[in-house]
Amino acid sequence: MTPQQWYGVDRHADGVLRITEPFVDAYYSANLYFLSGRDRDLLVDAGMGIVALKPVLPVRHGKDVLALATHIHLDHVGALHEFDTRAGPAGEAALFASMPDGATFADEYRRRGQPVTRPPSPGWRVGDYRLVPAPLTLPLAEGDKVDLGDRVFDVLELPGHSPCIALFDARDGMLFSGDAIYDDRLLDDMPCSDIDAYRRTMRRLIDDIDPRIVYGGHGEPFDGNRMREIAKTYLRSRGR
Repeated sequence: MTPQQWYGVDRHADGVLRITEPFVDAYYSANLYFLSGRDRDLLVDAGMGIVALKPVLPVRHGKDVLALATHIHLDHVGALHEFDTRAGPAGEAALFASMPDGATFADEYRRRGQPVTRPPSPGWRVGDYRLVPAPLTLPLAEGDKVDLGDRVFDVLELPGHSPCIALFDARDGMLFSGDAIYDDRLLDDMPCSDIDAYRRTMRRLIDDIDPRIVYGGHGEPFDGNRMREIAKTYLRSRGR
């Protein structure tokens, strides 16, 4: 299967390309986003890495692409190694250099009963699935900025699901939230999760962040009002 056959690509508002992997088990099928900037392009999250990602992106020769992973789970880092400039949470930088199963959960995926609905190539076996190490060239933390030339994102630390980071363009109201928040059941029961931190993240999203549009790690984009509804629902479920 070619990359063009493997990935789904659709254009959203603001020139954002959303890339999906429709043949991957739905639990592991994340959203990837590509945004062209004046001076550099931005890729937010890098999928499973089962099939090469770069061929489906409108990458121009000689223009830098910053590939940013919001966190180290396998459905967000698989193709990160394809890019020369790699960003991610500074607190997890050492893990990106080795991509251990305990941090990425790749071992759980190898035990999946139906990991794909269509194999990417003849003879493909989930037991052979491995992540390629992708050492960060740009570790990011709260207060850092990602500058594309014509758009600047603030880096937000939004822990809870895991030590996640997000990107927020306060001028335009665009938030790339990764798995910190998306319009589906939020996961907080993994070894890397922290429910108290997640509560603080949700309160911050309600009180301090006012996005026009949220591009989450899974599901469809949504607006700021829906983001606050999701955050409030989570807080109610966890006793605030």
